[in-house]
Amino acid sequence: MAELLWTKARKPQYCSLRLVAFLLIILLFVFFGAGVLSPRMLMLGTRQEGAGEAAGKPISLHVVTLPRYSVFKGHLPIRMVYPQPKVLTPSRKDVLVLTPWLAPIVWEGTFNIDILNEQFRVQNVTIGLTVFAIKKYMVFLKLFLETAEEHFMVGHKVNYYVFTDRPADVPRVPLRGGRRLLVLEVPGAARWQDVSMRRMEMIGSFCAQRFLREVDFLVCADVDMRFRDHVGVEILSQLFGTLHPGFYGAAREAFTYERRPQSRAHIPRDQGDFYYMGAFFGGSVAEVHRLTTACHQAMMADWANGIEAVWHDESHLNRYLLDHKPTKVLSPEYMWDEQLLGWPAIMKKLRYVAVPKDHQEIRHR
Repeated sequence: MAELLWTKARKPQYCSLRLVAFLLIILLFVFFGAGVLSPRMLMLGTRQEGAGEAAGKPISLHVVTLPRYSVFKGHLPIRMVYPQPKVLTPSRKDVLVLTPWLAPIVWEGTFNIDILNEQFRVQNVTIGLTVFAIKKYMVFLKLFLETAEEHFMVGHKVNYYVFTDRPADVPRVPLRGGRRLLVLEVPGAARWQDVSMRRMEMIGSFCAQRFLREVDFLVCADVDMRFRDHVGVEILSQLFGTLHPGFYGAAREAFTYERRPQSRAHIPRDQGDFYYMGAFFGGSVAEVHRLTTACHQAMMADWANGIEAVWHDESHLNRYLLDHKPTKVLSPEYMWDEQLLGWPAIMKKLRYVAVPKDHQEIRHR
């Protein structure tokens, strides 16, 4: 009886001890387990190679130091301070800034270059710039390269691809870090029209041979021009064309498209979006390869039928961009001739401009 009473007296105390021990175990588990179960630790941890090969294989975790930026690799971006975009306040009220197929039209005031530079830097892109310096057009190359070094894709890696029949005459121009000049020797031609039309063939050929391996974007430009103001990553897209400075305000009926139905470049008078300049276009290397290949094939089909489009490769470029809408359109800021057109108020900047010259004298030398 005394033993029974002693047992009954101890039972509440024994239960209290069990409860205390259970709470201590919970506290220890929470304290030591937090470091393993913390979402932050899981986020900073990395798997060892092959960790996902077998179910249940333990994951090795370690703390890593985050790089300065790289949104695309899952790292923290730079904290940038810039004006908030205003949904009810359009960037420009005086010009069209979006095509009916939702491609942006790039004008001064429609983009923030700091944001764009950061986006392209984290992708570590290399841009190729092709230019043809054939025969007497070599005289324009030095100014073209010097002004490109000052204004074109500043802060990014650039490969200049100079197509020429006179490699020994290519000028030596000091280049910024991360920029290269590569000379590609090609045959000359009797007529400037042939040089213009063969450009599509040669760009397409070199896209397959090397550009696809060497650069991410390709910009195709005329050499008898100079860069006058910033031309940067705001132009880059899968496929871009540039509005012709003489037709950006004209009706489609006034465009100098190829109007003969026998030509592969034919565009009827009731069709057409814009008139694009053949002197400045580009995009991803894959898209430029498709464009130049298609234009060359169309020109060869015309040649077989005894037809030469009215504006040669530019006519075929316009046909292609009608059928394959560009993902970005550059305003005439990126292709201007101040000598012929002055400087209208709508042009906030003149970025890529014609060099004054005697076309007949240059073309027929």
